[in-house]
Amino acid sequence: MASQVHLLVTGLLLLIPSGGSRRQNSSAEQCFCNLKGGLDDCSCDVESIDSFNNGKIHPQLEELLQRNYFRYFKVNLNKECPFWYDDSRCALKDCAVDICTEEVLPEGMRQGREKPKYMTDSLKEKEECDEMMELSTVDHTLSQESQDAFIEWTEYDDSQLSFCAMDDEDENDMQYVDLLLNPERYTGYKGESPHRIWRSIYEENCFKPVQSTRPSYSPSIVLKKGSPLEGLCLEKRVFYRVISGLHSSINIHLCARYLLPDGWGRTKWGPKLEEFKSRFSPESVGPEGTARLKNLYFVYLLELRALVKAAPFFLNQTFYTGDDREDVEVRQLLMDVLEVAKQFPYQFDENTMFQGDPKEARRLKEEFRQHFWNVSRIMDCVGCDKCRLWGKLQVHGLGTALKVLFSGDIIGRTDIPYNKQFHMTRREIVALVNAFGRLSKSIRALEDFKHLMKKS
Repeated sequence: MASQVHLLVTGLLLLIPSGGSRRQNSSAEQCFCNLKGGLDDCSCDVESIDSFNNGKIHPQLEELLQRNYFRYFKVNLNKECPFWYDDSRCALKDCAVDICTEEVLPEGMRQGREKPKYMTDSLKEKEECDEMMELSTVDHTLSQESQDAFIEWTEYDDSQLSFCAMDDEDENDMQYVDLLLNPERYTGYKGESPHRIWRSIYEENCFKPVQSTRPSYSPSIVLKKGSPLEGLCLEKRVFYRVISGLHSSINIHLCARYLLPDGWGRTKWGPKLEEFKSRFSPESVGPEGTARLKNLYFVYLLELRALVKAAPFFLNQTFYTGDDREDVEVRQLLMDVLEVAKQFPYQFDENTMFQGDPKEARRLKEEFRQHFWNVSRIMDCVGCDKCRLWGKLQVHGLGTALKVLFSGDIIGRTDIPYNKQFHMTRREIVALVNAFGRLSKSIRALEDFKHLMKKS
């Protein structure tokens, strides 16, 4: 009888969870319990984005970004920081970037072959009409001074449509990088140098609340006391949210691909839950952690909308690499991604921004553009080459998304034919699609961290 009672008590004790288990589950719930419901400044919710991204568009993006057109990115990693002297370049091996040699590049990207296929096809046509034009030609001779002026005017016109300080295609230090061989992950780059980068972005380039009367084009909104967005108009809140969302996405990538011990002195790349908690859990950063993660979803919606709006432009591109079969397949894969993107019902609405008094709206849009332009230049101050590579690519991608959404009416509504006034370079296309792919990867990684927390 005594033995039976002992067994019964022992069994009941096994059913009672330990205090440590309760604490672990509580930590997991706290980290994600508030990551649900609606997002501020847009009509969407976290759950809809999770379902759409993880179940529909993310697998297609992963396949697309493996293709040659999108895996090679041309970039200058040797520019000097334009804002401060910086000698804190990371010397760790994981900070280094493997540069592509000409031999491994697709034929269409090699030196002297970087031109759209339609330009090659048009050469024969040009030769045929040269003789005919000779008799009716007009003297178009220009002085060198005039030619230099035209170049300057063109650069000025292009800059008015751009939100990013893009690398000059003709710079000697421009080199192709294989993004698949240089994945974004933790490199050991830490300390004052990266802290100064983000301080400069947030403290010097994000907008601050102004105590004066609210501009007429700014809608009223009730925000929590002490929020970094308190007192800001819609446009300035959007600016902060996209920067914060990009920052969150980058942090998630570093946490998801961390260098971990693998026994016997070996290491491996994998998710580090403790690092994720230190950046996002309420125990470490308070309610700001949930806000950071929601801002990731916000910038995801903005870039998704840019892809949809740019669809008419993509319809007219050949995605030339020199491999006709590959080019056709890449184009079809991108069209499939765009078709899925169009089906998402809760699109970001850029038409709510820069409204009201035209003069004030134009001034605010230019201020918005200049602030982001500065952020793109700060990327040349990053002391780790691999971090600089991915920082530049993702900032340029976000800048391209802003260009698509806010360059005036040069694209127009997505239900009208392609407008020839709008243009994107190959690097802008590659940056835009890869940047959205990074955001998609981050949201997918959150699902993995949820499972890890439940298991821990």
